[in-house]
Formats: sequence, C-alpha cells, structure tokens
Amino acid sequence: MKKERRSSAAIDMTVGSPMRHILVFALPLLLGNVLQQLYNMVDSVVVGQYVSDAALAAVGTGFPVIFLLTSFLMGLGIGASVIVSQYYGYGDMETVKRMVGTIYTALMVAAVPLTVLGILVTGPVLRLLQVPADALPLARTYVIIILAGILGTMGYNCNSGILQGLGNSRTPLLFLAISCVINIVLDLLFVIVFDWGVAGVALATVIAQAFSWVFGIFYINRHHPDLHINPFSWIFDKGLFARVLKLGAPIGLQQALFSIGVLTLQRLVNSYGTDFAAGFNGANKLDTFAFMPIQSFASAATTFVGQNIGAGKLHRVREGTRATIIVSCAASLLATAFLLPLGPQMMQLFSSSPGVIDAGMAYLNRIMPFYWMLAVMFTFNSVMRGAGEMVVPMISSLAGLWLARVPAAYLLAHWFGRDNIYFCYAIGWIPGILIAGLFYFTGRWKRKAVVPQQPQNE
Repeated sequence: MKKERRSSAAIDMTVGSPMRHILVFALPLLLGNVLQQLYNMVDSVVVGQYVSDAALAAVGTGFPVIFLLTSFLMGLGIGASVIVSQYYGYGDMETVKRMVGTIYTALMVAAVPLTVLGILVTGPVLRLLQVPADALPLARTYVIIILAGILGTMGYNCNSGILQGLGNSRTPLLFLAISCVINIVLDLLFVIVFDWGVAGVALATVIAQAFSWVFGIFYINRHHPDLHINPFSWIFDKGLFARVLKLGAPIGLQQALFSIGVLTLQRLVNSYGTDFAAGFNGANKLDTFAFMPIQSFASAATTFVGQNIGAGKLHRVREGTRATIIVSCAASLLATAFLLPLGPQMMQLFSSSPGVIDAGMAYLNRIMPFYWMLAVMFTFNSVMRGAGEMVVPMISSLAGLWLARVPAAYLLAHWFGRDNIYFCYAIGWIPGILIAGLFYFTGRWKRKAVVPQQPQNE
C-alpha cells in the first residue's frame, strides 16, 4: 500500500509539464556542472600557466586513473539514487531513510581499502599508460594525494545523489559552489604563493571537497530531518543493499571498463609526446563544458523517469524522453557553434605553446560536429537507468567503446595520422545509439521497476 509522502523541498515530477520539469531540474545541475568544470579547469590552468606543460599533462592523465579506481562506488551511488527516486515517487519515505543509512555505511566501510589499493597500483598504472617521463612523477603525486582524500569526494557525491533522487537539484549546487570557491583560493595560494606545484593543486581539491561534504551533511540534517545523515550510524539494510548492488554493479562495471578504454586511448595519445598529451587534456576540459548540458538533462531525465515509474505514469516517461532529446541536441549544436571558432583562444588558457594549441584543436574539430549523437545516446541510457534497467546502458556504452572507438582510434592513427584518431568518438557513438535506441523502443524497460507497480496511467 502506498504511504503518505512527507513534505520536503524536493520536486514532485509526477505531475505537470515534463519539459518544464526537465529544464527546471537540469538548470541547477548545469550550473553545478559549470562550477565542477571550473573547479577542474582551474587546476589545469594554474599548473599549465604557473608550473609547466608536463604538469598539465600530469593532471590530465591522473584524472581518468582516479575515475577508474572510484568507478564501482560511483556506480553504487547511482543505483542508490534510482532507488531513492522510485520510492519517493511511490511515497515511501521510511524506505528512503533506510536507503540513505545503508549507502553511507557502505561508503564508510569501502573508503579506506579503496584508498590503500589506489595508492599501491597508481605507479604501475601510470607506467602502463606510457605517461611522458617528465610528467610521470607529477602524475603519481597528484593521484596519490587525491586518493588519500577520496572520502570527501565520495561523500559529496553521495549527498548530491540522495537529494537528486528526491528531485532536489538546487541544494547540491550550493555544496559545489562552496567547494569551488575554496578550491580556487587554495589553488592560487598553494601553487603561486607556496610554490607546491601539482601537489598543491591536489591538496586544494581534497580540502575543498571535504569541506563541501561536511557542510552537506549539516545542511541535509537541518532541512531534511526525516533523512538525518549520520556517517557512523552503521544502519545497513541487506535487502536494500542487494537492490543497490543489482542496479549499481552494472554501472560500476561499465564505468570501470569505460575508464580502462579511456586510459587505452590516453596511452595512444601519450605516445605522441608531452605537447600532444597536454593539448588533448586541455581540449578535453573544453569538451567537458560542451558535455555539461547533455549530462544535466540526462540526470534530470533519470530522476523524472524514476519518479514516474514509481507512480505508474509510463506515458509521462515517453514525453520526458522526447523533451530531453530535443533540449540535449539543441544544446550540443550551440556548444559546437561556440567552441569551434573560439577554440584556439580558449586553448591559450592552458598553454601558449603552438604545439599544444594545435593538438587541442585537432581534437575539437573532429569531435564537436558529431556531438548531437552523444546527446541522443546519453538520453536513452539515462532514461533506462531511471526505469531500473542497468544492463542495456552498460552494453550500449561498452560496445560503442570497445568494439568501435578503441579499435578505430588505433586504425585511424595508423592509416591517417595522429590528428585523425579523434574521429573514433563519432564511430563509437553509432553502435551506442543503435543498441540503446532499439531497446528503448521495445518497451521492455517498463518491467524493471524496483517498487511495487501502481496501475499504469497510460
């Protein structure tokens, strides 16, 4: 029997215009993603301008290594967010509260062994990636410091996922804004004033995210007392955690394998030297700005679908999917129109070296015209995740990466030269779209809900 929903600042997406909900929910996420990218971009700008091109390459190379090592926990966080959104749509806040306690207990237990494992494997992984010799020790320092403070990063992401599952995308923006300001100030202090180089950038990131995590706990406990986060409560519901594993393990596996694929491409890029690697990493930061609207709309779609699946309103899922594809494709076209003509000037934020700038533009010129394809693929995958279908998005992403993008990159480099390897992205998105889109239109995702199904309001 459906329980009464408690009042909160969260958004009920089961009524009202789907397009409006997608836009309103995505706007704070987009602003948050802008702050997040500024957060990461400042790291790259500061080390590129005040340390060296080798430091820029080191920071860029270190990020996918960190992503690989934390991918499984991130998958569990997404799985928990889906469960929160569906039970919120169903109206069962008591289960939402137990879910919050369970995911925090899992986070606290996993953080220390993850950190130790990461520190032990960082050196061998970076050497396997053929990181240029002048960047290798810098990359190792960066990754180890970030991993030592990974609890703050995962705690912030946990808080954000909980609130997004409830339909609250504004509060995580506040958390991120605090973290961003602290990070920028500490970057400038540690690198320019104290001359700590890459270590200073990494330490600034760790401190900023820890502050944001702790502030988030206090804020949620004050404004959402029905949830009341206590990291050391050791609340653990085995049944709920089994559901989190069922939903989150495919995502974690997908992200881990995806990270390995990205690192495989990074290895190819690194083989062409420091300038080419630095150019790729700088352009990748600009590319991330273009991706932010797509990511924000897709996250909004996941929450929208989760709530409406929980409420049994499947017709609204279809309407929300159409709305998300429209706004995502429009955003990708606008990003392309902006980045291509202004790319050389923006690359100068990272380095004044002509070799670095040319390498960055080789990336942007070959990826941005096809960005709408990423928007379509990402929307279908996010909609299915919101419904509770995790395996097909994993297959879509991994097939596009391992069966198309990675082989295409090496073949393009061999046949057409290093600058043309980036056409591999569009080649990889094609099978991703076909797999995700075809499964979406079969409608089988409708049977994947994790909550008891209400009568379907078709």
